[in-house]
Amino acid sequence: MARPAPPCCTTSHHPTPQHSTRQPRHSRRPPRETAGVPQSALPVRTRFATGAGLAVAGLSRRLGAGEGSVIGGRVVLAVDPGALERLAAGRTIALVSGTNGKTTTTRMLAAAMETQGGVVTNSTGANLLSGLVTTLARGAAEAPAVLEADEGLLPKAVAELHPTVVLLLNLSRDQLDRIGEVRIHAQRWRAALESSPSTTVVANADDPLVVWAAGLARQVTWVGTGQRWRLDAYSCPNCGEKIEWTDEGTWACTNCSLARPVPQLTLDGEDVVLADGRRLRLDLKLPGWPNRANAVMAAAGAEVLGVDVVDGLRGVGTVSHVAGRYQVVSVGGARVRLLLAKNPAGWAEALELIRPAPMPVVVGINARIPDGRDPSWLWDVPFERLRGRLVIATGDRGRDLAVRLRYAGVEHRFVEGYAAAVRATGADDIDLAANYTSFQDARRELARA
Repeated sequence: MARPAPPCCTTSHHPTPQHSTRQPRHSRRPPRETAGVPQSALPVRTRFATGAGLAVAGLSRRLGAGEGSVIGGRVVLAVDPGALERLAAGRTIALVSGTNGKTTTTRMLAAAMETQGGVVTNSTGANLLSGLVTTLARGAAEAPAVLEADEGLLPKAVAELHPTVVLLLNLSRDQLDRIGEVRIHAQRWRAALESSPSTTVVANADDPLVVWAAGLARQVTWVGTGQRWRLDAYSCPNCGEKIEWTDEGTWACTNCSLARPVPQLTLDGEDVVLADGRRLRLDLKLPGWPNRANAVMAAAGAEVLGVDVVDGLRGVGTVSHVAGRYQVVSVGGARVRLLLAKNPAGWAEALELIRPAPMPVVVGINARIPDGRDPSWLWDVPFERLRGRLVIATGDRGRDLAVRLRYAGVEHRFVEGYAAAVRATGADDIDLAANYTSFQDARRELARA
């Protein structure tokens, strides 16, 4: 049984049992003494399903049709709908979810865990049920699994996988035509975590929606990330009244007891501050505040799984790029750095990573099904920050972006095609930022250029 938290770790402001969460100890926890079910011990149907699914996934890779996780997982689940729960049985599992930063945090958490041994992970971003089941089918049964889960899928993933730890990064608007209002997610997360008493939650203390969603979990480690996006958190998810923020970054509802809890780990510039006051230097290969926030969340998750926080931070510091993000490619002698952003909050973060003016920027926007068909979110992105430089707009909805840039007072041109857009800048060093399918298109086209 966990011992009571020290006084410094209790929830701040005016907690009540309805809205606050009992604070867990901040000491290192031992990993579970269990492993997954060996392949030979699985039911015949599950073994057949996984064999068929992995064969189809392998064929997909050989034909150049993709990595194969999605189609392979669909085959597995079509043959055995209960395969995911059976493959997860007895295994130590970490789930990572949120609107932004899932793939990077998953890769960082896997890197932290790899300081202790092998890990099974889907850190390339296959985060729906099909991707999760393929990842578990491919991985060794004795290895812990670090899995990214789509925010809409998280409640089902918690119910079927019975995770040891869940990392909740943030909640903001994303693909409203597909996902819906963010508070619906918060409500579903809250119910799922209340129903999973053996799960420890690592939660972002600076996101009111996340704090409320984690409020009924049995064990919570709070992390202060210094989150800067607040446009989805001006009203209380509990009572609907106004949330007030201080200059120090704390927040509280003006009506009920929902308030920022005291973190056990806090990001402070380039340092991570622990509950006992120790400061540990965060040395990352990935740029910017967003990745420092991802790193401290990953280190906190690894600590729950038994990895000392110093070792965990060393592990996250080895990550240099994630599924093409932050990768630098050469196009006709120019160096192009690739950045991914998918929604207003993510773009606000990406714009902080773009190098200063007058360096030109290429921005690609699509509006396909994985992106969300409705591009009206472009008007919520602070593109005004790109003033003082040339911006090349491209992608399926590059002309919509050009209209937005015009109203933002940003010098811009529309150029069709990613390689042509890069050449149109006339620069030797370029940042290219794009949303999901535009990013994939850019990677493929620039690799051929």
